[in-house]
This record gives sequence, structure tokens and C-alpha cells, in this order.
Amino acid sequence: MIMGTTSNGSLKSLRGGHVGVNVTDLDRSLDFYVRVFGFDMVGSSAPGTPPGRRHAFLAREGRILVTLWQQADVPYASRAAGMHHLSFEVDTIEEVQAAERVLREIGTPFQYDGVVPHAEAADSGGIFFSDPDGTRLEIFTAHGASGQDAPVESAPTCGFF
Repeated sequence: MIMGTTSNGSLKSLRGGHVGVNVTDLDRSLDFYVRVFGFDMVGSSAPGTPPGRRHAFLAREGRILVTLWQQADVPYASRAAGMHHLSFEVDTIEEVQAAERVLREIGTPFQYDGVVPHAEAADSGGIFFSDPDGTRLEIFTAHGASGQDAPVESAPTCGFF
């Protein structure tokens, strides 16, 4: 698709739904996503479900945003086709910083050191990190990240370079 064009005018109410993430250990990932993002588990597979079919539906304010599926045998591979990263927007830089504190408490490694802008002189920015299986994640805000150098001058910060 060429930028600035529309390929299907019949999809007038299109918006994002939930994202399914394959994980190697549902219980570990469930703990991580609930703690970091404040998700509510609103549904899951029944006890005794075989590992390849275990899942959990995670929501905020009643809307399912993420589904975890225990279907992976190996961690996330950034060189494989598929999802590049999963990004969540919050309203304020203080919310980004609060998430950063939680992530530091649980020992999560960061791609860059703390809150960084999306590009040179950008006011938007956030934190870039990975879940327990290496799936790349971002929490950002539209305003409040300016005043620092972007970690990558020639490309968007969310490229996870």
C-alpha cells in the first residue's frame, strides 16, 4: 500500500482489536503482563488443558487487549517474520516512569536506559523492554520525553536497534 492511499473504503469502522502473543510458560507470562500493565484476566483455559492449548485473555476496563497462548517451544526471535514489537500508549510521562519502576523492581532488562524520545527532538517517547520470552514491548506517551538525545539518530527508537 502506498502512503496516503486507501485500499478498502468499505472498512469504515476499523480499529485495533486484541493481540495474541505466543509464550513458552503461561503462568510466568501471565504474572508479568498483569503486574506490568495492570491487566485483568477475564478468561482462561480450564485447569488440565494441554500445554499447547492453554491461554489467558487480558483486559483493561473490560476490553480484551492481549491474549497469551502457551504454544511456543522457543523464545521470541527478532530475526523471524512476525510481530516486531507490541506498543502501548499512556497519557502521561509519569505513567511511563511508574511502569519503568515496576520493571526495574522485577529485574527486566531495557533496550535503552530509561525513558527516551522516539526520535531526535521528539516530545513523544517511552521505555523499550522485553517480556520473559523476549517479545519486544514499548510503553510510550505522546508528550514529555523531550530534552534527551534519541538513542538512534538515523531511525525510529522503536526499531529496537
